[in-house]
Amino acid sequence: MNGLLLNVICAFTIANANPNIEKAQQTLDALYQNYTAPNTCLLRENYPFDQDNKATYLASEEQAKRRNEYSYLWPYSGTFSAVNALLESTENKKYKKLLENKVLPGLEEYFDTRREPFAYSSYISSQPLSDRFYDDNVWLGIDFTDSYRMTGKQAYLEKAKLIWKFILSGKDDVLGGGIYWCEQKKESKNTCSNAPGAVFALKLFQATQDDAYLKEGKELYEWTKKNLEDSKDHLYFDNISLNKKIGRAKFAYNSGQMMQAAALLYQITKQKSYLEDAQNIAEACHKHFFTQFTSPDGQTFQLLKKGNIWFTAVMLRGFIELYQIDHNKTYLTDFQKSLDYAWHHARDEWGLFQTDWSGTDKNEKKWLLTQAAFIEMYGRLGGIDLQ
Repeated sequence: MNGLLLNVICAFTIANANPNIEKAQQTLDALYQNYTAPNTCLLRENYPFDQDNKATYLASEEQAKRRNEYSYLWPYSGTFSAVNALLESTENKKYKKLLENKVLPGLEEYFDTRREPFAYSSYISSQPLSDRFYDDNVWLGIDFTDSYRMTGKQAYLEKAKLIWKFILSGKDDVLGGGIYWCEQKKESKNTCSNAPGAVFALKLFQATQDDAYLKEGKELYEWTKKNLEDSKDHLYFDNISLNKKIGRAKFAYNSGQMMQAAALLYQITKQKSYLEDAQNIAEACHKHFFTQFTSPDGQTFQLLKKGNIWFTAVMLRGFIELYQIDHNKTYLTDFQKSLDYAWHHARDEWGLFQTDWSGTDKNEKKWLLTQAAFIEMYGRLGGIDLQ
């Protein structure tokens, strides 16, 4: 090949490289290198691997004490969202193959047909029965719906519809509606079940044009707003127990999912109140979950606060949905600055991320879901031109 032509091609490739996609791919490689369970499509919960690790996010203390070779469903499902994000941003068939050959075969290890309606259990179904969470299944339903819309593969839509049936089985008239958190422990109705439940229903409506999904999406949105919004700042509380006591913690993903649901409702209905809701939540999230930060070299910018990284990744979905409507770059630009800084300051020698965006606080143990969340964020922003 002509040397001048080769130089031009190389220069073109470099100029058109997508830094976010490259970072997502590098982190995806690091995830599979460090978390893969040998001879399976399954993954470990943490790196370094510790089978005595006790999960703190389960409903059952007995289940939490079990020794586990593999991750629970929730962290594993993060890889589904991450690969979906890369497929959507790049349209590269290698991510479609990764879903088909690795991510989804591993996911099916959690599919539980011993109880009806069928759904995904919190641990692999070849082991003793484990709790089934409505929120765990909602995230999967959203991902299957997104996969269907990207690939047209009918099996993905059928799986999403199956999951939706399970979600509806967790909805009743107690507290005037809403979905419980855990099938085996119906003690509260949580924003993390209902806000993404609305998003799931609205995405199913977009995929099928079945008005029943739109009706459910609106109802879940309005129920969550009525029962769990903090009217003082537009952020969302975590849950309401059956005695009507409010769990007042405010997590990024809860408000982020209500932001996304409001944006989707505006896209579908063009009702301006939904757009106003989404913009109010966005402003509140930006104020609450970012902090002014000055780097050692004197740069000052808004940095995401230390916390559950996956919660932050889910919040980003809401900001992106809103950006597609109002094209306000402010929030996504601050996400990008945080991701750029974390890349250089919050990764270890294995290419794995800490939970402190500044890199100041470091932990030897790295959670699978943290890594999947960073892949998702780089992947999603890789599909958006903020220039």
